[in-house]
Amino acid sequence: MAFVCLALLMAGYTTSAQIQVGNDMSDIDYSLPREYEIGGVTVTGAKYVDPAVIVMLSGLQVGQTIKVPGDKITKAIQKLWEQGLFEDIQITSTQKVSGKIFLNIALTERPRISKFSFKGVKKSEAEELRKKINLTRGDVATEHTYNKTRRIITDYFADKGFLNTQVDIDAVNDTTRENYVNLMITIDKKHKVKIGVIEVEGNEILSDNQVRAAMKDTKERGKFDPLRPLGSAVVNTIWDVITLKPHKAEEEVFNYFADNYKFRIFKSSKFDESNFESDKHKVIAKYNSKGYRDARVVSDSVYTIDDRNLGIKLVIDEGDKYYFGDISWVGNTKYDTAILNRVLGIKRGDVYNQELLEKNLNYSEEGLDVSSLYMDDGYLFFRIDPVEVNVDGDTIDLEIRMSEGEQATIKRVKVKGNTKTNDHVIMRELYTKPGQLFSRSDIIRTTRELAALQYFNAETLNPVPEPDPADGTVDIVYNVEETSSDQIELSAGWGYNRLMLSLGLTLNNFSFKKIFKKDAWRPIPSGDGQRLSFRIQTYGTNYIYYGASFTEPWLGGKRPNSLSGSIFHSKYTNGYAKSREEYGFFSQTGVSVGLGQRMKWPDDYFTIYNGVNVIRYHLNNYSNVFNFGTGSGNFNIIGYNVTIGRNSVSQPIYPRYGSEFILSLELTPPYSLINGRNYEKEFPGDENIRVRQDAMYQWVEFHKWKFKMAFYTELYEKLVLMTRVRFGYLGYYNDKIGATPFQRFYLGGDGLSSSTNLDGREIIGMRGYSNESLTPADANNINGGTVFTKYTMEIRYPLTLNPQATIFALGFVEAGNCWADKKTFNPFDVYRSAGLGIRIYLPMFGMLGLDWGYGFDDVPGSSSASGSQFHFSIGGSLD
Repeated sequence: MAFVCLALLMAGYTTSAQIQVGNDMSDIDYSLPREYEIGGVTVTGAKYVDPAVIVMLSGLQVGQTIKVPGDKITKAIQKLWEQGLFEDIQITSTQKVSGKIFLNIALTERPRISKFSFKGVKKSEAEELRKKINLTRGDVATEHTYNKTRRIITDYFADKGFLNTQVDIDAVNDTTRENYVNLMITIDKKHKVKIGVIEVEGNEILSDNQVRAAMKDTKERGKFDPLRPLGSAVVNTIWDVITLKPHKAEEEVFNYFADNYKFRIFKSSKFDESNFESDKHKVIAKYNSKGYRDARVVSDSVYTIDDRNLGIKLVIDEGDKYYFGDISWVGNTKYDTAILNRVLGIKRGDVYNQELLEKNLNYSEEGLDVSSLYMDDGYLFFRIDPVEVNVDGDTIDLEIRMSEGEQATIKRVKVKGNTKTNDHVIMRELYTKPGQLFSRSDIIRTTRELAALQYFNAETLNPVPEPDPADGTVDIVYNVEETSSDQIELSAGWGYNRLMLSLGLTLNNFSFKKIFKKDAWRPIPSGDGQRLSFRIQTYGTNYIYYGASFTEPWLGGKRPNSLSGSIFHSKYTNGYAKSREEYGFFSQTGVSVGLGQRMKWPDDYFTIYNGVNVIRYHLNNYSNVFNFGTGSGNFNIIGYNVTIGRNSVSQPIYPRYGSEFILSLELTPPYSLINGRNYEKEFPGDENIRVRQDAMYQWVEFHKWKFKMAFYTELYEKLVLMTRVRFGYLGYYNDKIGATPFQRFYLGGDGLSSSTNLDGREIIGMRGYSNESLTPADANNINGGTVFTKYTMEIRYPLTLNPQATIFALGFVEAGNCWADKKTFNPFDVYRSAGLGIRIYLPMFGMLGLDWGYGFDDVPGSSSASGSQFHFSIGGSLD
């Protein structure tokens, strides 16, 4: 009987398994199984699997008592079969002696994979698939392996929108190796499948298009049908306006454009099941926000339209509309009910909005919420639970139950993941210190400050509170991911009909004190947050510039007082040999030192900088650039600079929210008012005008005001609106001298041209116009503006926020102008442009940009200064 059961059991396998006792079957009584002691177990047919392992896996052991026929033989075959390594398994008896039986396990191993290749896909896709399917030489070629490979490949292409991908796997014997096969994996992706239509039924409160708009990642295929007649839409809209139905008119216009002008720029229309499930919840959340708390998706279905399109059908039960009733508070001792109601911002009779309720209780980006009211005062263990205690018709009464708990004190602050930056550099930026009360806003602020350092990946900064309710303390762990912050600049720019080459090195996380430590040069001493930069610029033997700067952001190590200093020198020649009489040169040498401080008033986002700049210009027979004076002499600037700024942007590379404001004033002593000289009397007549200019400008005097303000607003899931305004004014003390020819504003182009700082000029880029093409000359024919204004609006969207290569696209509109004199200044008389661009931030090279702009306004005296223009920028030179 046992033998019959064994035979029936193994009939379901593709292998054969049997028990044979020699060639003599006459003494085996299948109705009376006999017991034997296993005298030995041998293995035949195994080439790649250790025989000892096979015996162990079978469970058969020497000395073990078994029945023949019996279930232990059956289980041994099952165990070996489950390994998936064999095509055929037989257990036979080789001999039977004195109550002992000797067994042999005869196997036929499955073939193994020698190599595999792909057919029907691109090389890049094949490389990606190789990584995902993870097949290696020597893997057993089982049906499970084939099915797993097919599933991985179909899932890979399904994520890309190819929902009907077909995968065939053919195994061909490898003629060079016994029992090995080569796999040919043939892939037919077929057509990419997109969502052709999303049908909605059962909806009255929200239109079909409003339901579709609520789904953020499940979108219909793009559509552009400008030829559809506007007649019915126009007639219906006008009728709605005449009959005083403005909301219906608005809906009519919205539906017309939603039906006929569907652009899919930032969202694809491929179907993703997990996104679809999430989007159904977003539809319900949309209903909930309008008071329909019982709304639900009754059913949904996905069906095939054709080989390129699928359809989705949603059936919705909207339910009834509800309103807030009485709201009571339970458990509040810290704040009274009136304060909590004011923070909650919801009153009886308001539309029941679950999203608003949750946001105002737990986390509101727009302002204060109840949770932050408590958590910013140390109540980490605070809990809040809104409970519907009564539903009377369409009115819902709430009881908000609170457990305030005890105030939590910060016990330890830890940083994990900083492999290069020293702990003290991070710790000094923290707004959460041991011994302080827990504050959620302080954690958010600390995260922003760490992102602003640019030493870490801003997208992965992750603060984790680790509370200990037993002793009322909390540890805060900041998880950071180091990223390269040092930069190399290798650029070329065109100015004055010359190719300008620049080489710069900026070390943003330098450590001066480690210079003499041999093991710190890996490759540069770093980790202390100091900034050291070098720059060299040249266009050949006739010009050389070199400069260096250093910044210590925490002078003394205890307060955020930054000490900075810089030095530069440059020399230009007119191209003649020194032995020639025509030889001339122009050199400039400058030194600056400054001290910056973080302020606590009006708030701690403010900073103030005070600095002194000293520059000496030396001209010798050089009038190529300067269209004033004799071309020889010395000109000196001793200026004091004060800058007040406020920066609350979320992060420096791709800010999503926040603002930036800078107001600066640089001024020199009013020499002409102090010395009382009358230059026209000393150097009378037009023939001495250049000599007179040399004397007037020997000690350069001016006061220079600059203002910049920018706002960042996240419109929709990383889609950011940036608005910015800039203004500059170069003033003077003495009407008889007027504005200095130094330090003037030059507007237009990419901001890179003439970056050699010939005469202290400030280059302001403006897209859509050629370099410096919007720069005027004054009545004395001296180039450069004394007033400029510039307005910019950009829409930005990231293509990748990987810290190794942050890339975002943008569209812009821009307007600006530059005036030679304040009397002609008109902030509305501007040149206009618009265009597209892309920004690439590479840690090693900084921010690189390529923009195409179109200037709409003609520039007097230059027919090619506006129109279509391409601009390359480095380090935000256009900003």
